Amino acid sequence: MSATKSVRSLGNSAIGLLLLAVLLFPLYWMLNVSLQDGGAAQSTPWFPVHLSLQGYTSAISQQGGHLLTSLIVSLGTVVASLMIATPAAYALAQFRWRWATVVLFGILISQMVPGIVVANALYSAYNDIGLLNSYPGLILADATAGIPFGILVMRAFMGNLPASVIEAARVDGAGQLRAFISIVLPMSRNALITAALFTFLFSWSDFLFALTLTTTDTIRPVTLGLYQYIGTYVSNWSAVMATAVLASIPAVLLLVVAQRYVAAGVTGGAVK
Repeated sequence: MSATKSVRSLGNSAIGLLLLAVLLFPLYWMLNVSLQDGGAAQSTPWFPVHLSLQGYTSAISQQGGHLLTSLIVSLGTVVASLMIATPAAYALAQFRWRWATVVLFGILISQMVPGIVVANALYSAYNDIGLLNSYPGLILADATAGIPFGILVMRAFMGNLPASVIEAARVDGAGQLRAFISIVLPMSRNALITAALFTFLFSWSDFLFALTLTTTDTIRPVTLGLYQYIGTYVSNWSAVMATAVLASIPAVLLLVVAQRYVAAGVTGGAVK
């Protein structure tokens, strides 16, 4: 029986490694092409024998501004989303309002609206008030997805906070705002990090709002810059893949650093 289990375990491990290799191969190929000296992707060797950083030099010089734009927009979206979603989630979790269920249902409905509908509506409004090709315009647009998600995640987490701790702070003389800042926010760290991380990733990878709400080169996120870069430099895939690698680094670093907080934040609302 033990031999059968060992064979089955080895078979499962082999299948798992094969699936992992298939899933990671596009990432490996992207990194491999980025380290070549240019040229077509189909002529790239399987292993980077002659390494070159020419692609990264071109990517930084030509796409560095777009990377900075994406970073500014993503960080601004996180701040704007958390400033609105955090107190809203606390109010929906702790205050027994009659219309709380209706509000939550409305938040769920808002996430079902197709992004192209929101983008077209925002374009018309931004054109009237002058927010096209601006950082505040892109931040507000990306926050339309970050705020509902943040409310749902943090509301589920804050609903499980022990009421006795908050009541003890109120007895000691703390008001609602002081209790929220000094007690609720530190206890909700995992949920805050989870909401912030996913909001950042959504804003960083956004293409639809960037394509719709920017019409000039003055403010252009890296997703749109990479899209246009492919059309211009399709013969130099090294620079294109180097840009893709640089664009992937922030997401990878954040996921690695905040992994344990995300796991606790996502499952915290499910534990009674």
